[in-house]
Amino acid sequence: MIELVQSISVLEWVGYLASVIIAISMAFSSIVKFRVTNLIGAALFSIYGFIIGALPVGIMNGFIVVVDIYYLIRIFWEREMFELLQVESTSRYLLRFLEFNRDDIRKFFPNYHFTPEKDDIHFLVLRNMAVAGIFTAKIHTGSLQITLDYVTSPYRDFKSGEFLFSHLNDFFRQHQIHSLESFTTIKKHAAYLRRIGFKQIDNDLFVKELTTK
Repeated sequence: MIELVQSISVLEWVGYLASVIIAISMAFSSIVKFRVTNLIGAALFSIYGFIIGALPVGIMNGFIVVVDIYYLIRIFWEREMFELLQVESTSRYLLRFLEFNRDDIRKFFPNYHFTPEKDDIHFLVLRNMAVAGIFTAKIHTGSLQITLDYVTSPYRDFKSGEFLFSHLNDFFRQHQIHSLESFTTIKKHAAYLRRIGFKQIDNDLFVKELTTK
């Protein structure tokens, strides 16, 4: 086995690595993660193909690189239409959305249960008129406790979250909310909260102070 590994050239390892990276890219449900990972794998495969003289391999994977770059540019630079739509807790669409995405929601909010109270708020986050996510929270004196801030996997590129909090400023001012609170022990969710300006106060408590002038 050791002799076999030693007999494999560096160039062959490049080919194996490219294959593994492309295979990994197929496992991502996030469009952005898929495109980035697939681009890296295709670029390596293209280089590998040209070096060994396999022009079809090099050209085809070079074309895949161009396609991935094109779609990444569209994702990050094209103008998209976002909108917030406030709904009641009795909304049939809200209930169906929560039910349909229940298993994925629990990956990030394992203790979440939809038990709405009178003053709870519920927003659908629309992206090009498609429902990208759900935002629910409880209003307390001077603060807002976020109970659910969920985005479906194809839209997890931080754009929806950044739009959400920047466009709720009028709502925050209207209700005299000065801080936002979110609780999590999930690493991915914690990373998302830090990315949009929350600071970790305790083991599971994250707080974002607002300037609502």
